[in-house]
Amino acid sequence: MSLQVVSAVSNSALLQPGFSLLNFDGHVFFFGQKGWPKRSCPTGVFLLDINQNVFKMKPALFSKDSCYLPPLRYPALCMLRRGHADSDECQYIIHGGKTPNNDLSDKIYVMSLVSKTSKKTTFQCVEKDLGGDVPEARYGHTINVVHSRGKSMSVIFGGRSYTPLAQRTTEKWNSVVDCLPSVFLIDFEFGCCTSYILPELQDGLAFHVSVARNDTIYILGGHSLQNNIRSPSLYKLKVDLPLGSPALTCTVLPGGISVSSAIVTRTSDTEFVLVGGYQSDNQKRLVCNTIILDDNKIEIVERASPDWTPDIKHCRMWFGCDMGKGSVLLGIPGANKQLISDANYFYILRCKGVEEEKEEAQICSQTSTEDPGDSTPFEDSEEFCFSAEANSFDVDDTDTYNEDDEEDESETGYWITCCASCNIDINTWVPFYSTELNKPAMILCSSGGGHWVHAQCMDLSESMLLHLSEANVKYFCNEHIDLNKGLQTPKKVVNLRKQPMKPLRKKTPMKLATPAKKFFLRRLFE
Repeated sequence: MSLQVVSAVSNSALLQPGFSLLNFDGHVFFFGQKGWPKRSCPTGVFLLDINQNVFKMKPALFSKDSCYLPPLRYPALCMLRRGHADSDECQYIIHGGKTPNNDLSDKIYVMSLVSKTSKKTTFQCVEKDLGGDVPEARYGHTINVVHSRGKSMSVIFGGRSYTPLAQRTTEKWNSVVDCLPSVFLIDFEFGCCTSYILPELQDGLAFHVSVARNDTIYILGGHSLQNNIRSPSLYKLKVDLPLGSPALTCTVLPGGISVSSAIVTRTSDTEFVLVGGYQSDNQKRLVCNTIILDDNKIEIVERASPDWTPDIKHCRMWFGCDMGKGSVLLGIPGANKQLISDANYFYILRCKGVEEEKEEAQICSQTSTEDPGDSTPFEDSEEFCFSAEANSFDVDDTDTYNEDDEEDESETGYWITCCASCNIDINTWVPFYSTELNKPAMILCSSGGGHWVHAQCMDLSESMLLHLSEANVKYFCNEHIDLNKGLQTPKKVVNLRKQPMKPLRKKTPMKLATPAKKFFLRRLFE
């Protein structure tokens, strides 16, 4: 196993925990970016080029008959071969996941490649309508495809979801819970879904590992919030697809691994390598394992681990995804060393099969590993689960993605710390305004380049919040209102123009009345 450093690039901030990789015709495509897609890449799907250890991204397009696909993180993802299991044409099934607003998706999508040239790649994305026992919105689960008696079906298991609305309390409004330990069998040909309860599966394990071969799925590891344990059990789920109703059986096997958020890469038709993950909340699992699947059994053995760098050993958090053909993309936080606050370091771990390692040992070949130096421990993050295949390739450098067009979710997300006294927490937040459903209300402060703050933390009444949202006026938060007043220039007073007075007309001298007129006037007023 060899570990190689990938050079940092400007758009690496898009690759955050929860991303996925897709493999179409030997080319890697990145999915699950940070933040909502922008005009420069409305699909949120990128051709990922790792050429000479440098990341480059090229936006991909969707066909006109495609639906919108939000950037989902922590979804369940697997490859579905067209026609038969050995077909070269493939499509990917994507279910569930988190949106940038922390909403959970319950939809299922099917992505297939329409056309690809050196400068443009076009996909078709279709949302599938399901009937029957449709799985609830979730993340951190898995989906696999099984083949039995000439039929194929998809199997969904595990994951986490939000507490149902009817069960929410003031203290735990947006708390996360384990999904029920139900197994969902989906028939894509007829669009129907059926759920099964198996007595051997007691917990809805999240961020577990699943590998499938023919009609059998093996489930190991995973974390349970209810018991706060990482299951050491190994489950064998067998699916039989006769002409009638499907039959599911589950067997508990010895030799499981207590791990969560591990990554599995395939090195041969019957061999997989288990890498990464956590063995406790704050402790990574640096041991690697080889998983060998035969027709009726599974064997898990420990294998030699790579020479982990000090950065990887010392950090508390790591994340990554399977790149296919025995390669894994690993990332660790680099906020303390890089100018970009949310940038990460990336490595490519290349695993070889047992037979290849034996041949390599005979010729005494060794691979050197670059040591980037010591590192400072970082904070832990939410766990993840991925599945994909990929391959390195060379593409045209034109039309690469411009990260400057990407919105910074750390400043515009609903779960930010907007001020020193901010107490908005995803696990304890309670709706304050009548217009809030599952996220706190926010308002943009016009100070400087503008930043978002919570309306509740700014002590805004509901009537004032509605007024500010309807009126086209600038708003300044509590921290910038005084500063803004000090910077404001006095309003210019417009002097009123005085109208010139009209000149008085000269009075004509009064003529003296004659004695006859005097007599008449005296008699008139008497």
